[in-house]
Amino acid sequence: QVQMVESGGGLVQAGGSLRLSCAASGRTFSRDVMGWFRQAPGKEREFVAAISWSGGYTSYLDSVKGRFTISRDNAKNTNYLQMNSLKPEDSAIYYCAAGYVSDPWRTLRNPDDYNYWGQGTQVTVSS
Repeated sequence: QVQMVESGGGLVQAGGSLRLSCAASGRTFSRDVMGWFRQAPGKEREFVAAISWSGGYTSYLDSVKGRFTISRDNAKNTNYLQMNSLKPEDSAIYYCAAGYVSDPWRTLRNPDDYNYWGQGTQVTVSS
């Protein structure tokens, strides 16, 4: 059974940092793009960041560029989202996702391209 479990969310003051982790199990994800999405109350789910299965290519939402960093450890089937300089508008439930692609350089920004999703972890940034 494939599972993806996020951790590391919580309450932090504006300007602070959090590191989200996503542990995948049930099969090898070494050929999957790993991504993070978020959804705030009353808003649609939006793309945040993605990393190619090779680890050499990343893609970010414009508003998080320079503040968030996605990384992965294929040996551990785990990926991470380091979030610095957090703002109240970053508050949301954060979801990790995995999507298979054949090309080592590809990243995915469309949630419909992802096959597996975690349950989400709450991130709240106070002003």
